[in-house]
Amino acid sequence: MIKKTLCFSNPAYLSLRNGQLLIQIPDVEKNENISEEDKRVTERTIPIEDIGVVVLDNKRITITTGVIEALLENNAAVITCDSRSMPTGLMLPLYGNTLQNERFREQLDASLPLRKQLWQQTVRQKIANQEVVLRKHANAETRCMKVWIDEVRSGDADNLEARAAAYYWKNIFPDIPNFVRGREGEPPNNLLNYGYAILRAVIARSLVSSGLLPTLGIHHHNRYNAYCLADDIMEPYRPYVDELVVKTIKQNYNYKELTKELKAILLSIPVLDVVIDGKRSPLMVAASQTTASLYKCFSGELRHIIYPQMET
Repeated sequence: MIKKTLCFSNPAYLSLRNGQLLIQIPDVEKNENISEEDKRVTERTIPIEDIGVVVLDNKRITITTGVIEALLENNAAVITCDSRSMPTGLMLPLYGNTLQNERFREQLDASLPLRKQLWQQTVRQKIANQEVVLRKHANAETRCMKVWIDEVRSGDADNLEARAAAYYWKNIFPDIPNFVRGREGEPPNNLLNYGYAILRAVIARSLVSSGLLPTLGIHHHNRYNAYCLADDIMEPYRPYVDELVVKTIKQNYNYKELTKELKAILLSIPVLDVVIDGKRSPLMVAASQTTASLYKCFSGELRHIIYPQMET
């Protein structure tokens, strides 16, 4: 089943009623001129088990500990945002798989050669997906990227990921001169940052569901980063976010400010259509396939991670 992504951008009171998420609007609740019937119309309930990601994007949101507990017990990811509406926090369950201890041990025992091979596969698929985005939407010459795909060695010893990224970002937005990709960069970096945060939550949630430790990466190892593995595994998925942003800009949206309309578009990331293992699937479902295959690589059942392939 495809899980829902909920974003709360207005004041709201979130509580539990009969095991379901109850959404109430505080200003409506306090208005004495509104009938009880109208108040009930403003209330909405959603089954907790149907929720995959929750984004809290308003300082006047009240959420009970009961809701947080129910969300985490059902393996939902909870994202908090700052005053600029940019995601700053991510809450995940401590356990999401009955064999978690066993899977942690196999992940921790993964050899360096295995981790280098897995990173090689990851970089190759990321560059392959970037190449398709450039060819489809920027009319850029991509023969160099096709060469780099084949030249990626174990562990990406030649850092071809960075070389491909430099070429990719130089050409991805032909109508935006001198675009530089960066967290604090000029728009549409705001759209990319928001989209990547949603994607990161989806991947981290899938890792926990597969019984893996999101902190221990196969390549990333920043001591201050609690989601190194999520940052590794999301790399081949990033071009799907990039493509969505490119399409949005081409529709003449004003992307200078991250409006509710733009956030609504980016919140569709978990349900984007992707092709994985030869079949079409929502991105959130594909992420679960990817993380499940990663565990099988750690356990020795598989030799390759299953990643989505961008359609040409």
